[in-house]
Amino acid sequence: MTTLHDFTLKTIDGQDKSLKDFEGQVCLVVNVASKCGLTPQYEGLQKLHDSLEDRGFAVLGFPCNQFGGQEPGTEAEIQSFCSTNYGVTFPMFSKLEVNGDGRHPLYAWLTAEDAQPDGSGDIAWNFAKFVIGKDGQVVARFAPTAAPTSEEVVSAIEGAL
Repeated sequence: MTTLHDFTLKTIDGQDKSLKDFEGQVCLVVNVASKCGLTPQYEGLQKLHDSLEDRGFAVLGFPCNQFGGQEPGTEAEIQSFCSTNYGVTFPMFSKLEVNGDGRHPLYAWLTAEDAQPDGSGDIAWNFAKFVIGKDGQVVARFAPTAAPTSEEVVSAIEGAL
């Protein structure tokens, strides 16, 4: 059975990172973008990360330029934007594709899981959220418009912690 911990990806600064490093932690996997109407969600994502990190929680950000070209920058530009504008300290990864022929294997696995309330299938837009349990399994999926600090998202994270 595939889990989050089976994947290795490049970090935003070009290092290989095994997601096995997050074994035993609850993670929120999010495809992010810097030039989107939902970009202010970075603030809520960082707030969640800060408030729950000491309990074994991490936000994992995956920049994607597949929706309206809203993540056009280089990794260095994305990292600078996130750090400068939102004080992002949670792990960020290199740009990847979440849909279509170039879909990264991580997202092929995530989108095949029938996790509620958003179900399986293609990513609709930037900031789709997957709550991953300590065992690396998807426990919930939320639509891009669900605020990171909304009751339903926080409740799913708390339940997994």
